[in-house]
Amino acid sequence: MENLKAYIESGVLELYVLGDLSPEERLQVEEIAARYPEVKAEIASIEEAMEQYAMQNAVEPSADVEIRLFEKLGLNEEDEVISNQPTYDEEPKIISLDGSDGKVRTLSYALVACVALLVMSVAALFVTYNKLNDAHSQIASLNFDKQKFAGVVSKLEYDNQGLSNIVEMADSKEWATIKMQGQAISPKSKMNVYWNKKDKSVLINYVAMDLPKADAQHEYQLWALVNGKPVSLGVFGKADSTSKEALLKMQTIQEAQAFAVTLEPMGGSVNPTMEKLTVMGGV
Repeated sequence: MENLKAYIESGVLELYVLGDLSPEERLQVEEIAARYPEVKAEIASIEEAMEQYAMQNAVEPSADVEIRLFEKLGLNEEDEVISNQPTYDEEPKIISLDGSDGKVRTLSYALVACVALLVMSVAALFVTYNKLNDAHSQIASLNFDKQKFAGVVSKLEYDNQGLSNIVEMADSKEWATIKMQGQAISPKSKMNVYWNKKDKSVLINYVAMDLPKADAQHEYQLWALVNGKPVSLGVFGKADSTSKEALLKMQTIQEAQAFAVTLEPMGGSVNPTMEKLTVMGGV
């Protein structure tokens, strides 16, 4: 069993000794104790400690405890004498109550032990509750850190993939890089387009893209300016997650004098909405 020490210190064994576990949980503890001598020894140690605590904190009952106890049980001295009156055919018998002192003391010890166990149960439950809360908080914190770390790793992998592709393209003479700058609607925006001079393929670079986030009803559309006329090369969304590739392939174009991006309704438009012109760059 992994981390046996943590299991022993979790408070489950104290709850087992106190009888505060469900039948299924008790059966689980007993199965573990049968397999691991350390757990069985710890259970025995807890039982011994509770017994010693009960005996050390035993309280000698006051004088009226015996009277009140006999009254509850219907064993007071007066009733005993009346109930044992001799008949005419019997000799008077003397009933001795000397042995009742031992019974009272035994009952008082049992009562003190029950109170002590109750106090220890409450204390154990309180400690266990705090430990469980701390454990839940630590688990939640670890899960959050794990998700955050996974997000950082994914982002780094995503960026590295894009950067590697960009380096390979920059080393190749077949690719032309068109840097598009922000227009009036968004002056700080920027974006790169890569155009292959040989096979005329067009790629957009999500890593080097800085466009305003589009709402649910709009997406971006890439245009090529060919002899003064706009030609649609396809639509794309703002890259704000790692679900897309770092480089996205658009439609090919045989020739172009410039590239531009506009914000259009979902699915794109036949003609560009010029008042939504976001970035533009010449070849």
